[in-house]
Amino acid sequence: MKVRVGFGLGVRTKLNDTSFLEVVDTLERLRFDSLWLSERIGGVAPDPLVAMSMAAARTQKLKIGMSVMVLPGRNPIVLAKELATLDRMSGGRLLPAFGLGVADPHEQQAFGVERSQRAKMFNEALAVLRACWTEESVTFHGDFYNYDNLKVEPKPLQSPPEVWLGGIAESELKRVGRLADGWLPSFITPAEAAAGWKTVNAVASEHQREIEDEHFGVLIPYVIGEPPAALLAGLKARRPDIEDISTLVPDSWEKLVANIEQFVAVGASKFVVIPSVEPTSVNEWNDHLAQAAEKLIPLQN
Repeated sequence: MKVRVGFGLGVRTKLNDTSFLEVVDTLERLRFDSLWLSERIGGVAPDPLVAMSMAAARTQKLKIGMSVMVLPGRNPIVLAKELATLDRMSGGRLLPAFGLGVADPHEQQAFGVERSQRAKMFNEALAVLRACWTEESVTFHGDFYNYDNLKVEPKPLQSPPEVWLGGIAESELKRVGRLADGWLPSFITPAEAAAGWKTVNAVASEHQREIEDEHFGVLIPYVIGEPPAALLAGLKARRPDIEDISTLVPDSWEKLVANIEQFVAVGASKFVVIPSVEPTSVNEWNDHLAQAAEKLIPLQN
């Protein structure tokens, strides 16, 4: 099992100017496995596709992924070409991860998708994406997308890129089992992750699919020090069943390392860590990432 640790920037990251590039350089130098970009139209975080392209152009080894990119509301044909191009130009370093989008009226308006249509549109769009990446021409007829003998080039360097999905609700686990190549949940305990992975594999088997054991990951938000009151309140509202919030959001490097080791013990091997409270300057970022690398990079094998 290959344990890998990537670094994520959440929807509240302010790295949306040239400071982003300096942080990317540091991540590459410190040998983090990957960089993951989140998406929120109404937030200050950079557009994930543009940011991934910039990161890929500055690096040689750092993989680039989305955590996650909203799929419903996008033209899947155009997106397939964009991502295939990025995969080729990055030397096969793309890690695509998609979601339905948050249940927020502002975001839903931005993508032009009714909440009741998100799941079905997602399923169709993902099928179209995969067809673009693997078939000589695309013929597809659904409720939202219709194509006949449509040629989409170039093909990605990976054949094809492996698609990751998140989520911990029963419906989301079933979607992972039916459609995904990997699972990347968040705000989850090791025991819950182990149970979820069993569900994912059971559903995959029902659909004559198999998801590799290496494709079991976890996205872990963390803070170093006392979490802000607003963060604690949000976490308790999201997971009122968890008494010790640090089991979901570790509040020290030592707890983060222990948390990752607990996930490894139940079979997870791919990790994305995201600071819930970000550094405020490039110098602070460099110091923070140096500390993170000292603690986390030795976990990779």
